[in-house]
Amino acid sequence: MPVAHAADGRVAWRRRTPRQDLLRWFGWFLLVALTVFCWQVMTQDTIWSFVADAPTQAADIGQRMVPPRWEYMDRLWWPLWDTINIATLGTALAVVLGVPVAFLAARNTTPSATFVRPLALLVIVSSRSINALIWALLLVTILGPGVLAGIVAIALRSIGFVAKLLYEAIEEIDQAQVEAVTATGASPAQVMDYAMVPQILPAFAGITVFRWDINIRESSVVGLVGAGGLGLQLESSLNVLAWPQVSLILLVVLATVLLSEWVSAKVRHAII
Repeated sequence: MPVAHAADGRVAWRRRTPRQDLLRWFGWFLLVALTVFCWQVMTQDTIWSFVADAPTQAADIGQRMVPPRWEYMDRLWWPLWDTINIATLGTALAVVLGVPVAFLAARNTTPSATFVRPLALLVIVSSRSINALIWALLLVTILGPGVLAGIVAIALRSIGFVAKLLYEAIEEIDQAQVEAVTATGASPAQVMDYAMVPQILPAFAGITVFRWDINIRESSVVGLVGAGGLGLQLESSLNVLAWPQVSLILLVVLATVLLSEWVSAKVRHAII
């Protein structure tokens, strides 16, 4: 710890040297300067008169959204069912594709740490780096608008999530159990069936349910670009400024998310 001598000759302990204090304050100065620069870049095209009027506009829209148009609920049951199907089938497809990728990415199960594992990690990173809304936008252009584009978009987004968490669970298994089953002369398939799968099964179930819960939220959004579900109805209502319908759709989305959260919590508690 640095020391300094007081005027009376006594030794005074210091937390940092003068050089360290100077570097610390210089670092803070650079951080403040960077923050100011970023703020100027972000707000250079901002029209501040619109920002000042934002509370009034928000209050006006809020008044128009109340009360919700409850009779419009008859037209939301089928889009709601589509939203749940998009999330469920997208999650199922992601699990089917993500599990092999996870085994290829795990260090203790990959057939080649030099070639196969980097490719599997590339698939995981590529899936996780692109938002579901962007996947949906691309797939609507390729497959056309509808539920199929939403299912594939949710699946492509979820593969990286499922594979990443699962391959981390595979790498953390107890190797003593694997060695014990291998010592009995079991085949690689039997080793995986009796020594590895039982260890990762709770993690696999938790990951699947958790991702399904997330996909319920995301499947409500992909419809904004034409991928079906409640998002499609939300976009239609926004385009015609039907604010009572918008408030009802938002309430339905909220209720669906709360229900999916409750279901996923119950399932995770039962499994784990």
